[in-house]
Amino acid sequence: MYEGKVTVTLEKNGSIILIKEVPAHICDVCEHYYLDEKTTEEVLKRGSEGLLKGAELEVMKLKVA
Repeated sequence: MYEGKVTVTLEKNGSIILIKEVPAHICDVCEHYYLDEKTTEEVLKRGSEGLLKGAELEVMKLKVA
């Protein structure tokens, strides 16, 4: 497992939200990523904001303090 950044894709009701540069723990073998609880909450919050705006396709970078 190593630390890195990934792009998370969220899809709901025909909308696609791409969130880039998300900090994650990445598996050395299969490249599957895992997000910690705080990061997951932020990703879901940003995804919900995109849906509320009525976005069909939204691409954003995650800026974590």
